[in-house]
Amino acid sequence: MEGFFLGRQPILDRNQNLVAFELLFRQEETDESANVINDLSASANVIINAYCQLGIQNVLGKQRGFINADPDLVMSDIISLLPAKHVVLEIKEIALITEEFMQRCNELKKKGYQFALDNVVAMNTKVEQLLPLVSVVKVDILALEKKELAELVTELNRWPVLLLALKVENREQETYCMQLGFQMFQGYYFARPEVLAVKRADPGKLSLLKLLTLVMGDSDIEEIEKEFKHQPGLSYNLMRMVNSVASGVPQKINSIKHAIMILGRKQLQRWIQLLLYTANQSDDSMSNALMQTAAARGKLMELVATTERPHDKNHQERAFMVGILSLLDVLLGIEMQQIVEKLGIPEDMSQALLAREGRLGHELKLIEANEKGEVNTVQSIITELGFLSLSELADIEIQAIGWANRIGEAVN
Repeated sequence: MEGFFLGRQPILDRNQNLVAFELLFRQEETDESANVINDLSASANVIINAYCQLGIQNVLGKQRGFINADPDLVMSDIISLLPAKHVVLEIKEIALITEEFMQRCNELKKKGYQFALDNVVAMNTKVEQLLPLVSVVKVDILALEKKELAELVTELNRWPVLLLALKVENREQETYCMQLGFQMFQGYYFARPEVLAVKRADPGKLSLLKLLTLVMGDSDIEEIEKEFKHQPGLSYNLMRMVNSVASGVPQKINSIKHAIMILGRKQLQRWIQLLLYTANQSDDSMSNALMQTAAARGKLMELVATTERPHDKNHQERAFMVGILSLLDVLLGIEMQQIVEKLGIPEDMSQALLAREGRLGHELKLIEANEKGEVNTVQSIITELGFLSLSELADIEIQAIGWANRIGEAVN
């Protein structure tokens, strides 16, 4: 998989549930604008690696994956390597739509493959020709004025297709697209929502933060148990989770103290960090997508740190925490400075979180650039770090994503 890495962007439904990911296969290039793979042999290489050797469940969990399918790929036998129930093939309006291409798409549709029409900005004869094939239409909302967007939606509603708003960058755009009837949404807004000035920190989440402080500060188990007792819902979740993961334990866990001892402090700490993203989901519709991003980010940071220092568990643990905590300011609507002070975390971690400085800061910068698909930045940080290659990053990213999917199911 030399020279490639995999980006994922969440796709959400109207209730902000995670329903799919767009899989962005990137290629090592010097020109930032030309970083998407369009060469068939390169596509084949990436697909075979990502889907066959690394396992699609690791990449996607229970969600579908939207994958760019240019005409060469659609016409090739490589498509048969992709499981129909897991992928949506994204096709674009192309200069020449041949009869063979249409025939091939219809055959694939009969075999159970779903198609999406990507980057639609206007109706024309080519779009109309492709519409009967597709089940999803992705509309580039940034390319259109409000009136144009409304007119395009009216025209598209004549077909039995789901509409996906592409490049949603803020709440106002999301609200307008909701009003127009879009069923799905994709954009950096959902990977990292804006911090709203009016947002108040949820009391449930603040008490989780207090609990995290106790666990991180090596407080007595009795003190941690006392804090749990103030939160019956949290205690129930802890017992349920420990019972489900501790299948090798002969007796049922019947007290909070027992559960904490079975789980261990490190695992308890990780669980609380992830719970911060899922507590009171009804109040924060973004938290599911944020939890996925934070969990994958934490694990990826840990795996990068493991590559750097395979025997330094303390360094790996701190890297994991930096990844998880790096989105807490967005989630809680509190400045990162306050979070760092409340948790009293070590200097190298606070440097990483506040200024993206130091070793952990550079590794966090790498992961953030990777999430956005900023190829040049990823390559220059990798060169600077000096212990990681692009292909290693792609491999460990898929491990991290698989872990985040499994953890997401356990937490929810």
